[in-house]
Amino acid sequence: MQKLLDISADTETIIEREFQGLYSGPVGLSSIKGGQSAADAALASLDITGYANLRSEVLPRSKRGASVLSPYIRHNILTLDQVYRAVGKAPYKDREKFRDELFWQEYARHLYGRLGTALFENLRFEANWNTKGDGWNRDMACIDEVVSELESDGWLVNQTRMWLASHWSVRNQKGWLHGQERMHQELIDGSRAANLLGWQWTVGAGTGKPYGFARWQVEKRAPGLCKRCPLQANCPIQQFPDEIQPRQLERDPLLDNDPDPRRTAGPLSALSLTKPDHVLLTIDSLGDEDRALVANPDLPVVFVFNQAALAKLQLSAKRIGFYLETLKDLSERRELTVYLGDPYLFAQEHDVAVTFAPVPSFKKFKKLAEVHPYPWLRLAPCRIGAQLFLLASKAR
Repeated sequence: MQKLLDISADTETIIEREFQGLYSGPVGLSSIKGGQSAADAALASLDITGYANLRSEVLPRSKRGASVLSPYIRHNILTLDQVYRAVGKAPYKDREKFRDELFWQEYARHLYGRLGTALFENLRFEANWNTKGDGWNRDMACIDEVVSELESDGWLVNQTRMWLASHWSVRNQKGWLHGQERMHQELIDGSRAANLLGWQWTVGAGTGKPYGFARWQVEKRAPGLCKRCPLQANCPIQQFPDEIQPRQLERDPLLDNDPDPRRTAGPLSALSLTKPDHVLLTIDSLGDEDRALVANPDLPVVFVFNQAALAKLQLSAKRIGFYLETLKDLSERRELTVYLGDPYLFAQEHDVAVTFAPVPSFKKFKKLAEVHPYPWLRLAPCRIGAQLFLLASKAR
């Protein structure tokens, strides 16, 4: 049964009142506001000059060169193609490095689309993945600083995501699968595709070369932080961790090529079985340019928070807050109803138009009136899969 939500109230009040038992951590919101209006403003002010040199800066925050667009990109509030085109006049070096990062996101989505839940397994090389326990010792100033930002804001620069993944698994030998789950709970740009692939890359399961995290990176990217650390004279990461040579696994041809991209990438044009009576939005497509939304401008719009999934995942309140802010913003332009319940059941009981998503859970929809194409940046993964991986690996 679907429970109707009143999203006109204060966002934190809605979370406390309607989502009890469905989130982890304290109630709070990220400084990165959800919604198309916020996304459009961020894109309009985007200036990536210096990005190639500054994208990995951590502290001071004022020196960071990261765009902070990833929460909007992850949910297709801004599509990869929109952002790709927006930087067309940027300096060459910065433009190419920035677009390499967009290709990394695209590659992750294609890979998840064809591998599905197999992305939860080591891809190319054997790596520790099933040892439980917390791999972030927060008596270290660098780890505490980064985990605190993760917990308070739900967002990190790519550099510190690699620090946390490496420290958890490569240094402390805790399972990478458990580590990525912990990070996924907090990130407002949390994407199974990008998060799983990023952790696999860092711990060496994707490349065979684990990323080592040591004091040198902290002193370079966050100058002054080590001086505030109680362990500065006895630093646990003074040197890089010992190099390891993980055993290569049997090669899966799906890692390099997709024999059936039209199946995994979704329809190339809209598929219509019957006339829809609602547009159903999903977490993977929350923007005003959602193709089902654009194709049906007069239909009422519905979003259903997946209660069973939330109970299992225990995402942070910040993530739920980001979704609520996005839905509130959309409700100013479209007739929108929001429920807490089962989106797949809603689709069975109504004739819905929806935009395809390259995720395993999309297969749970058993009856759809219309399915619209996913907004890929490059649609031909069978031809460019290996090239995207090489580009993306260089971008790391």
